[in-house]
Amino acid sequence: MTRGMLAVVVLLGLAAGASPAAAQHEGHPPQQPPAPQEAPRPEPPAAVDHSQHQHAPADLPSFIPRLTDEDRKAAFPDLGGHAAHDRKVHSFLLFDQLEWQAHRHDAGIALDSKGWVGRDRDRLWFRAEGGSEGGRVTDGQVHFLYGRPIARWWDVVGGIRQDFRPGPAQTWAAVGLQGLAPYWFEIEATAYLGAAGRTHARVEVEYELLLTNRLVAQPRAEVELFGKSDPERGVGAGLSTSELGLRLRYEMSREFAPYAGVAWRTRWGKTAELADAAGESSGGARLVTGLRLWF
Repeated sequence: MTRGMLAVVVLLGLAAGASPAAAQHEGHPPQQPPAPQEAPRPEPPAAVDHSQHQHAPADLPSFIPRLTDEDRKAAFPDLGGHAAHDRKVHSFLLFDQLEWQAHRHDAGIALDSKGWVGRDRDRLWFRAEGGSEGGRVTDGQVHFLYGRPIARWWDVVGGIRQDFRPGPAQTWAAVGLQGLAPYWFEIEATAYLGAAGRTHARVEVEYELLLTNRLVAQPRAEVELFGKSDPERGVGAGLSTSELGLRLRYEMSREFAPYAGVAWRTRWGKTAELADAAGESSGGARLVTGLRLWF
């Protein structure tokens, strides 16, 4: 056997030995790794009704008793309530100024009071003001007004004012607004119409500054204007008078408070000229001391 034939025989033998393995895989595609299986999705939880669910209280120390229904009722009793606008008649009276005044020429007494009687919405207001110097009454007037609230802190008032001094008595129709402005300023603005077309306007502003629970500072300002001059009463047209005051009171109780302070009263324009012609002072500072009372 030649060397070439020997090589052919060896190759045929190798082919015959490999054919069973090749036949075993013939016609089959190459194997792929198995795909991962999806985990089953959990079912959504069923809706839970909490209407009847009650939380069990945590364990409490033995010396703390557990709450009972009777305890809860005692802590939150049923209140009878309050009618928004009841039908009862109430009243209030305030002497804002009941004082003695002293200045360089003379001394005297001054009064400024107000009050009301009525129900929550409908009230009859009254104001009384006056003063004296040298033992004689220099001015005096009384208001009778019907008042009704138009906003949370504001009342509209209307009625009459009767003057007794100075000069002959006279009557005015009055309409005004009073209440509590932002930042707790108390405002009282009133317009008046008198005989022969006379007009008058007055604006008062007060503020209460709480220095301590009992010590209160009360600044006050007042301005008066007239439409016509009235020489018989010493009144000139335009800006007539103004007053600035500061009173410091000590509230021994809410209803009773002595005070002391100072007030500057000034006459302006034609009113000052009429005062000079009558030999009266056109203004100046006054020391005041008195009582503030309310019932």
